[in-house]
Amino acid sequence: MAKKELCQYNCPVEATLDVIGGKWKAIILYKLLDGPLRFSDLRRYLPAITQRMLTLQLRELEIDGIIHREIYKQIPPKVEYSLTDFGKTLEPILLAMLSWGDQYTSRIISIKSSRQAEPV
Repeated sequence: MAKKELCQYNCPVEATLDVIGGKWKAIILYKLLDGPLRFSDLRRYLPAITQRMLTLQLRELEIDGIIHREIYKQIPPKVEYSLTDFGKTLEPILLAMLSWGDQYTSRIISIKSSRQAEPV
């Protein structure tokens, strides 16, 4: 039987992006900063994400210890997602991303729009 390789990173930024990288994870975490949310709430806040992708992202965040999935034994079943104490340590990063986005969104849109207008 082959041994599992240890997960190693060449840089701390690589480790951070491994946990919160991609299009959806940081947005999911930002929405959870205000408190627990149900799956349907997250879908409402993120209308462009597919159900399958949201499920996958939540599962990965749970495996990484960033979020907690609470299942309430009731009918119909209720599941809530919340940040773990470890997940809450990402708050300064998420708020810095929010601040940067507030400051530069119009510039980013302008750059991307001008790039799309250029002939290929």
